[in-house]
Amino acid sequence: MIVRTGTARSGDAANPVDIHYEDLGDPNDPAVLLIMGLGAQLLLWRMGFCEKLVNQGLRVIRFDNRDVGLSTKLEHPRRPRLVRAALASIVGLPVKAPYTLDDMALDTIGLMDALELRRAHLVGVSMGGMIAQIAAARHVDRVDSLTLIMTTSGNPRLPGPRLDLRLRLVRRPPGDDRETLIHHSMETWRLIGSPEYPPDETTLRAKVERSYDRSSYRHGLARQTLAIIASGSRVPLLKRIEAPTLVLHGADDPLVPVACAHDLAQHIPGARLEIVQGMGHDLPPALLPDFARMILAHARESAAAGDAQRQRHHA
Repeated sequence: MIVRTGTARSGDAANPVDIHYEDLGDPNDPAVLLIMGLGAQLLLWRMGFCEKLVNQGLRVIRFDNRDVGLSTKLEHPRRPRLVRAALASIVGLPVKAPYTLDDMALDTIGLMDALELRRAHLVGVSMGGMIAQIAAARHVDRVDSLTLIMTTSGNPRLPGPRLDLRLRLVRRPPGDDRETLIHHSMETWRLIGSPEYPPDETTLRAKVERSYDRSSYRHGLARQTLAIIASGSRVPLLKRIEAPTLVLHGADDPLVPVACAHDLAQHIPGARLEIVQGMGHDLPPALLPDFARMILAHARESAAAGDAQRQRHHA
């Protein structure tokens, strides 16, 4: 399969951002943008998963968010103080950040503009789901369907991660060398992963090594975390989403508890909720064929409903 790669310019003139992307499939097919989560590169959208969507008639675009992978790294003179920011957010104080999830949503729309995509299906996982919510709410005429995987509305009333995971997200690894960082990342995946679909050590290490060797950048992870904290709740925005929405969530997610999925589906008009037993906060290879099938069916149903609505409008 041919993979077209490139960069798309986002941000403003004073703060330009280049978003690195890979474009797969027939350019004439309906497009689906895959938006990855916190600190994660486009590699985590496995090529086999992308191929399943392409083989069923979708054009697939996966990309690195700002501050990760091969996209622009936004150097900032101050290291994010995540514990202080989290405490300020809890008591309702404003949190300053170099950028927010709104800026990252504009990156997604900017990528669509660069690829001359008038509309697209959006699929977001974790932080990528937060970005997708904002894009769909603020740019309703650009989104054909929305699939939100293991993500949240940011509602402050919702339960959060286990304490050990919260501390792990804001603390630095014990060292900066390759082996320490790979070990730290592997342990994080073990903590948040799917209890019924645990990866073997060889597969897990290979996944972590691929990401590390392509681009390792801890400051970007910290700034993305700060962007999430600074962005707050999206609940008021969600009622503006018009795209048909599918919410997929693991029943055993320790990082974003399943209550977040019920809350999200409740606040998005007409959203459909699918709870996956045995799934944690990862994308187990064994479940990817099912996810591809559900995303494809959702995209097709949404396209058919959109066509019918436009026909009624012009009748």
